[in-house]
Amino acid sequence: MEMALILVRQILQMFLLAGIGFILFKTGKISQEGSKALGNILIYVALPAVIINSFLVERTPERMTGILLSGLGAAVLILMSIVVSRLVFRKDPIAAFAGAFSNPGFFGVPLIIASVGQGAVFYVACFIAFLNIGQWTYGVSLLNGQPVLQGLQPKKLIRAPFIIAILAGLLLFFTQLPLPEMVRGCISSAAGLNTPLAMFTVGIYLAQTDLGRMVGRKSLYLVSFVRLLLVPALAVLLMALVPASFGDMKSALLLAIACPVGSNVAVYAQLHGKDYPYAVETVVVSTLLSIVTMPAVMYLASAIWGV
Repeated sequence: MEMALILVRQILQMFLLAGIGFILFKTGKISQEGSKALGNILIYVALPAVIINSFLVERTPERMTGILLSGLGAAVLILMSIVVSRLVFRKDPIAAFAGAFSNPGFFGVPLIIASVGQGAVFYVACFIAFLNIGQWTYGVSLLNGQPVLQGLQPKKLIRAPFIIAILAGLLLFFTQLPLPEMVRGCISSAAGLNTPLAMFTVGIYLAQTDLGRMVGRKSLYLVSFVRLLLVPALAVLLMALVPASFGDMKSALLLAIACPVGSNVAVYAQLHGKDYPYAVETVVVSTLLSIVTMPAVMYLASAIWGV
């Protein structure tokens, strides 16, 4: 119950930040070009810094086991999410993409830090990596109606900022290479940009949405049900099999899979000439509804897991 209340407070704070982004765009203080610049800072600076920062911890046997178990758990949860979403949305590729992939990097990380602790971000690094790879391969194939591996460019994938950050973080974790305090401070400061910039971006998305049409679009609520309730509920049951001693890892992974629709659905829809407004609406509606669903999911987990 306490974690659910912490989540409510944190999500409300994040929505206040989204409101700032909404006002800035509506008043012309941030342009469309400016919003793209914010996105670039998020992708190339803030999220990589969050990932690297999560690996700057002492290497212990418990963490070694934790990273292996969290990687396996992440793969299972994302695969389950993909299958469930595909079964529900057989003829709606954007909805299938939106239902399958959450927003752990920009939305989940600050909630994990607030409710579980900074150290728990360590357990979602693999989740973020697998999710982005899934979007890059399966997600794009959904939108284009082509085989998953067609058009895949491994060289481009390995140069993606989140992959570079994870490889750098793993290197620092396994070697325990000491970083100068100034460098650590710089990484920490850059990581601090993640939450405000991500929520500004959500507010900018909201400012560009036809609210009247969005509220009346029934398919958006089905997408939100799958993404925010059905998939997380199945995740709660699956992770009940994981020993209670890995409580922080279980909570971090559950928060990651319970997040609203990832904003990349809009990015890829725009890139591949699909229904961009619809994709944006899946992000906005699920994000708004998550203020109720995420605390409810964590409360359910605490009841079933007995924590």
